[in-house]
Amino acid sequence: MQDNEKRMAGDYEIIHALQVGDREIVIGENLMDTNGQKYMCAFCTANELFAQYDDLIVSEDYAEILKQYGERIAKQAEKTRAELAKPHLQGIDDTSITAGMCYPISYMDNIEGKVIVIKQEVLKREYRSATHQLKLCTGGFGSHPNSRGSACFCTDLYSGKSSRFERMDVLGTMEPENLPEWARIGLNHIRQAEKQKKSIDKEAR
Repeated sequence: MQDNEKRMAGDYEIIHALQVGDREIVIGENLMDTNGQKYMCAFCTANELFAQYDDLIVSEDYAEILKQYGERIAKQAEKTRAELAKPHLQGIDDTSITAGMCYPISYMDNIEGKVIVIKQEVLKREYRSATHQLKLCTGGFGSHPNSRGSACFCTDLYSGKSSRFERMDVLGTMEPENLPEWARIGLNHIRQAEKQKKSIDKEAR
């Protein structure tokens, strides 16, 4: 989207938006509305193809929509804070990983199947920690040397969730023996799940 291009959700122009953790809260305005629904507040989930708006609240009263916006931000911030506290409660050192702690890569390196470290600066501020940096690169054009594509598909070593980054987002790689204990455990779980899936797929043929 161009800088001067309006962001729209149906007939609503998005005039305020804030990403908090894994959800974005937005306010939309429809100046042409005549049904008492000039303003809306919603959660937005987006990917490269489309944006989905859920839990819409509409009103003619802008102050009421602002109140809802603030309350949703506060609730989402509290939910995110609780999630980010889990590693500390589990005794995990969540200190961010820096360049000196991993091996740098070049465009000649194949990183598929390797543990990669995502640069801090490409992550949202609340996620700039080791439990969000360490991932197993599972494929994508960007994982191969001198590829025209740049996408790298990953699995998080801490959460097990799937994610997608660009080749340029990768700070470096880490060998399994250099991983902290929680990351080694996560890596083993992921690889065991991959083996089970391959075995099931083989039996199904």
